[in-house]
Amino acid sequence: MSGILPETFVPGFHDEAQVRKMVYNDFGSTGLKVSKLSFGTGVFCYAYNDVSVENCRETLLKALKMGVNYIDTAPYYGHGESEEVLGKILEGIPRKAYYIATKVGRYEKDLKEQFNFSAEKTKQSIEASLQRLRLDYVDVLQVHDVEFAPSLDMVLNETLPTVQEIVKSGKARFMGVTGYPVRTLAECVQKSPVKLDMILSYARLTLFDETLKEFLPVFKKHHLAVVNAAVNGLGLLTNRGERSWHVATKQIKDVCATARQLCIQNDVELGKLAVWHSLQQEGPATTLVGMDSVEIVDYNLEVLHNGLTFKERELYQQVLGVFKTLKDRHWENHEVAKYWELMTISTK
Repeated sequence: MSGILPETFVPGFHDEAQVRKMVYNDFGSTGLKVSKLSFGTGVFCYAYNDVSVENCRETLLKALKMGVNYIDTAPYYGHGESEEVLGKILEGIPRKAYYIATKVGRYEKDLKEQFNFSAEKTKQSIEASLQRLRLDYVDVLQVHDVEFAPSLDMVLNETLPTVQEIVKSGKARFMGVTGYPVRTLAECVQKSPVKLDMILSYARLTLFDETLKEFLPVFKKHHLAVVNAAVNGLGLLTNRGERSWHVATKQIKDVCATARQLCIQNDVELGKLAVWHSLQQEGPATTLVGMDSVEIVDYNLEVLHNGLTFKERELYQQVLGVFKTLKDRHWENHEVAKYWELMTISTK
């Protein structure tokens, strides 16, 4: 619904006219109303960019003032760098003006230290996150990439009850889970011994993969908010292209490269088509996009408010045709299998 002023509106901080233009959706049954477009800060770290705090500050401030009110981060993004950068920026922003989500469970680049779903580490993690963010609480605390846990039972019986304790302590308001295999997220939701408030799914409701749609009824039945993240496929669906570390199959990369060249030849940004496509999908409460410059914020707000031009719509249809040639539309289990293979080797 647009035209409303959400509870995150702060007179004198926000651009009221722009906030009234923003669409705000119910965040599951939490009572929160979140902007249809939300702000991912995985790009606030060296894995993506040479980080400039001032550039990040300018970018986030622009998004917030224009009505974006949901921010997502994690200790894993730059091994705390994203949270540290955010902490420096948020000190100068009214706490009422945003909702912020962080995560537990995934941490270091080093293979043996990358994941830890134990109760002890989970408790340590939220304390460290709050210190880096310079906050007393976060609005949402998520268990990060649950598919990498030694077993889902550990997440269900140890991690989630610990997160529930953290919520009861007041250091987080709501809780959820994130991951790539949507079926695993659904299983976690259905078996959870504690009440979940949301799930975050990434790169699963995009131009080339709409697997998330299959599981939306499950999440709706449990009154969960759905965050649709990485709608540009972690760089696959941009004119710049994916980073060297991307784990997609060669076929997916090749087909995305064909779509990319088509867009470049027609002077259209593939990322714009990707964001627009995902914003049209019903079900998610918000579409989470990583934004690392004011120009990207403006670009995404333009797509949200004004859609595509006639030329872009024509090209969009051509791009959809390119993706019809894809047979395998995801890289599910590839990364997990590789992780456990390397872990086995490293412990020998």
